[in-house]
Amino acid sequence: MSASDQTSKHLDTIESRLDELLSRVEKLEQENLSLRNRQDSLVAERAGLVQRNEEARSRVEQMIERLKSLEAAGG
Repeated sequence: MSASDQTSKHLDTIESRLDELLSRVEKLEQENLSLRNRQDSLVAERAGLVQRNEEARSRVEQMIERLKSLEAAGG
């Protein structure tokens, strides 16, 4: 095998590896974007749940205060 044949073979190998790496990078970028979108969605969902929890807590506290008022007025 001549030196130019070896160089050509090495270049083909390098090109093939670069194609594989570029493909892998593209796949990882897509996966990363998907995960970031999912994270954003979960953060928004959690914020909504926290807000609903706070609203429920406030309503329960108001009910307790009303019950205390009724108890004090009746007792």
